Amino acid sequence: MTSDHEMIRQRVKALLDKPGNGNCADCGAAGPEWASYTLGVFVCHSCSGLHRNIAQISKVKSLILDPWTPSELEFMDSVGNNAAKAIYEQLVPAFYYCPTFKDCTVLRDQWIRAKYERKEFLCVEKQEPYSAGYREGFLWKRGRDNGQYLSRKFILSEREGVLKYFNKHDAKEPKAIMKINTLNATFQPSKMGTAHGLQITYLKDNSTRNVFVYHEDGKEIVDWFNGIRAARLRYLQVAFPLALNSELLPKVTRNYLKEGYMEKTGPKHTEGFKKRWFTIDDRRLLYFKDPLDAYARGEVFIGSQENGYIVLPNLPSTIQGYHWPFGITIVTPDRKFLFACETEVEQKEWITAFLTVINRPMLPQEYAVEAYFKHKP
Repeated sequence: MTSDHEMIRQRVKALLDKPGNGNCADCGAAGPEWASYTLGVFVCHSCSGLHRNIAQISKVKSLILDPWTPSELEFMDSVGNNAAKAIYEQLVPAFYYCPTFKDCTVLRDQWIRAKYERKEFLCVEKQEPYSAGYREGFLWKRGRDNGQYLSRKFILSEREGVLKYFNKHDAKEPKAIMKINTLNATFQPSKMGTAHGLQITYLKDNSTRNVFVYHEDGKEIVDWFNGIRAARLRYLQVAFPLALNSELLPKVTRNYLKEGYMEKTGPKHTEGFKKRWFTIDDRRLLYFKDPLDAYARGEVFIGSQENGYIVLPNLPSTIQGYHWPFGITIVTPDRKFLFACETEVEQKEWITAFLTVINRPMLPQEYAVEAYFKHKP
């Protein structure tokens, strides 16, 4: 005779087998083991913790460890992830960043709050903070030289095509003007050491400039991020009028392909290897003395294999001297760049990242960037 406990366990399994319920309703992680029995959605362990932050709306239980009543299971069966998505995500703007399980806590937390607590995607008026094309406010910005965070006024103007900040609250002229056409933003809580840390980059004289900012309020910093994404998408739609949104959205903002420490030597390969922080941003390999430097010490353009770019899992046999044991050589049409990794795992991860770039054909506009790097003094 089947026990009540066993019957409930089988009922839960049958619910998870229904379309849409096999992945977390909020971040897409496979195999959710928790559920909100007030919202009727199945979620992963990580997102269940974020649902607890909105306990007045969402109450969660473990599908495995907690007892379930027949009426609760009936409610879960009547809703489920697909039906909830059709309700709570019906008006998500194209530019809005929908996080995955790989994204940082503040992005996932604010996505959950936007959906269920603030119901932003049921009413376009609630999206005004990031969709209006203009945003003004104060962010804590890291000083370029001293590393101290100070309150700075920022203005995002889609009409002007810029994001700018001011060193003094009453200043008439901005300290920096960042054009939307080269702007990028990506959350970097681990690197910056603050849960709401956002790295903004733009090109200044065709060199990458980093600006590190945060705000104590999670909604505020995520609204800035999505405001930047909205402005970027509208810029791209004007710049590439025949392109589909599906083609433009990956270019709105981008996370870095890989970051971390490697050692490098100079162009003559006779200098000692020096430890540097490296970032692969699209086709630019940038290196810094410190991960939070405003400017890179150098940038390397990485083209495609069909244009003569190759990655090798070693260093030339002529290279002597002390360096980390796991080498990488990047061969370009003009010279070789030599790097060394501390571990074999890091070496393999970097090589995979380089191959991702090298195996991708170059776009027409990337030839102009390559030409700039070749003629750079």
